[in-house]
Amino acid sequence: MWKKITRNKLGLLGLIFIVGLIIISLLGYLVIPDSTPKANDIHLEIALQKPGFSVDFLKIEEIPQHKSSNILQHWLYGSPNRFKKVPISGVIGVDSFSVFSNNGVQLWKRLGRPIISGDISRSTYYLGTDRYGRDMLSRIIIGARVSLMVGFMAVLITMVIGTILGLLAGYFGGWMDQIILWLINVIWSLPSLLIAIAISFAFREKGIYQVFLAIGLSMWVELARVVRGQVLQIKEMEYIQAANVLGFSTFRILIKHILPNIMAPIIVVCAANFASAILLEAGLSFLGLGVQAPTPSWGSMIKEHYNYIVFDAAYLAIIPGVCIMLLVMSFNFLGNALRDALDVKLK
Repeated sequence: MWKKITRNKLGLLGLIFIVGLIIISLLGYLVIPDSTPKANDIHLEIALQKPGFSVDFLKIEEIPQHKSSNILQHWLYGSPNRFKKVPISGVIGVDSFSVFSNNGVQLWKRLGRPIISGDISRSTYYLGTDRYGRDMLSRIIIGARVSLMVGFMAVLITMVIGTILGLLAGYFGGWMDQIILWLINVIWSLPSLLIAIAISFAFREKGIYQVFLAIGLSMWVELARVVRGQVLQIKEMEYIQAANVLGFSTFRILIKHILPNIMAPIIVVCAANFASAILLEAGLSFLGLGVQAPTPSWGSMIKEHYNYIVFDAAYLAIIPGVCIMLLVMSFNFLGNALRDALDVKLK
């Protein structure tokens, strides 16, 4: 009983973390400091700055061919900068200012016109900047949107394939069951990451849609086995036998009588698969086969900065790694709590 209560509390904490992360990632470009598309505002002059770093930006000139975006476009994709901005260390005169250079030495420049207060804006990088001078906090939040999207779509593909094959194998049996079970055993014997890598290589172009398919097509076997086992038990129940005697169609029996009674294990397995999908996406991105730059992904952020672990900028790789760990743990806690809540035998 104490273990069950503890699992329920951990499940609640996991649910709170997941819901909070979903809300923040959905808000996305509306709340992040760097609202440019893919949070890719590069300033090499301020690269590898510590968390809490603040700097003044001077608007030099308006970027030509700038296209304004509406609120929907801004929410989905962000908005490009209207002005070209330069990080400055101070204003020297009415038309002179000092800027950062790539090696940290200040350079003196002149604007050619008086500097007004509206030309200067101050930005704070709460998680510091990466090696390209981009805001780490913004990229972490947009990376959370990518990870959750990949996990959701991969689990959706897994649920469709695994549920359909499990229903067919368990209900019809015979040669169909043997073929599907053979396919399950073959794919089950291979590591999911290896299958995902093989599927990724099959696509000529790498992108987020290919990641959906690669992960979804590599994780359906566990769900198919669970569904098949549940159907083998339920199809012998009296109400299923009665439905057959009454002449109900096979489709109606599967959809209206069997599927609703096996949704509890399907939900539990999908919660665990969500965590596995996030890990697979991080692994593929780390290997360069997942989401491609400059789209932020927690796995690709680790890949870009793992060399800095031995230096004083280890947080660049540790922060996305901790985010992956917390999200995976949250889904595992939630899956354990759902298993206890939906298990009729425990009740």
